[in-house]
Order: sequence, then C-alpha cells, then structure tokens
Amino acid sequence: MRRILVIGTTGSGKTTLARAIAARLGVPHGEQDAWNHLPNWQEAPLEQFRAGVDAFTAQPAWVMDGNYSKARDLGLSRADTLVWLDYPAPVVFWRLLRRTLRRGLTREELWNGNRERLGVNLLTRDGILAWFFRTHWRRRRETPQLLAVFPHLHVVRLRSPREADRWLASLSPEGGVARPPHPA
Repeated sequence: MRRILVIGTTGSGKTTLARAIAARLGVPHGEQDAWNHLPNWQEAPLEQFRAGVDAFTAQPAWVMDGNYSKARDLGLSRADTLVWLDYPAPVVFWRLLRRTLRRGLTREELWNGNRERLGVNLLTRDGILAWFFRTHWRRRRETPQLLAVFPHLHVVRLRSPREADRWLASLSPEGGVARPPHPA
C-alpha cells in the first residue's frame, strides 16, 4: 500500500482518515476539496483541478481523499488501494451535521479562505446536508460497479468508525496491514 485513495459519502470522515493514514505511513496527503474549492467557493476550472490531481498522484507514494468524478480516472487508475468508508446513513448524517455546525460556529477556515455558511448548508438545496441526501444511497449502489472497472485495486470497505479505527491501528509504517480488519 503506497498509493491510497479514500472515498465515501460527504461527512463520512474521508479527510480525517486519509490524514491519519498518511501520517502513519509517512507519505503525503492530498485533499481533492482543496484543489476544487478556490477562494469564495469558486469551482476550479476542470484543467486546473485535474492538473492538481495529476501532479499529486504522479508521486510514488500518497494518500488522497475525494470522490470527484472529474478526476476519478486519475486517482483510481494510479492507486493500489482504495479505502471505502461505507457507513450507515444515520452515522454519516449526524457526523456531517455536527461537523457543519462546529465549522460554522467557529468560522474554521477550510480551503483557500473558505468557511462553512450555516444558512446555505443547513437550509438550502445547495447545502451540504441536501448533498448528503442526494448522494449517500446512490454512491452505495454505484461504487461496487465502479470498482469492477479497476480490478487492480485492493479494496478495504469499512462499515463503521470503529472498524476504521481498528484498521488504521493495524497499519504498519512500511505500508502494510499488520493484521486483517475485524468485523464490525
């Protein structure tokens, strides 16, 4: 495991887990959200976004998180391992709601000066909570078919935060899993 892509629905903890994996393995971490969200929540031009993903995944070892279809081919074809956070909807929803509230109330900076906008995220169709409801179940249905297109990937499907914690603890700095993940 030297090139790891972490996927999952919004709010599942992709970035948190990816950072922890990268720290444990001593490899760089890349976050697709940071390449996609320019200042003032402007979306990066496609070429710029893909160039960021391309440059990052050209390295010999990395951990990257994100589900962006516009660079999926780069991440999935170059990764050797895919970690899929496939948590139940109630778990993800409550994590997402808590995270959104915390970020909004503390005015935490996310990427490129952007901060959560509570009114937008909690109350509109364009918000992160609405995005969760539009994508969670669809991603769960579509991910197995997507992975079939990339048979070279070692897939680690984690179904609970506890299972993810155990799996992370099993990683050795040399990039291997010291013991198999325990059932959830």
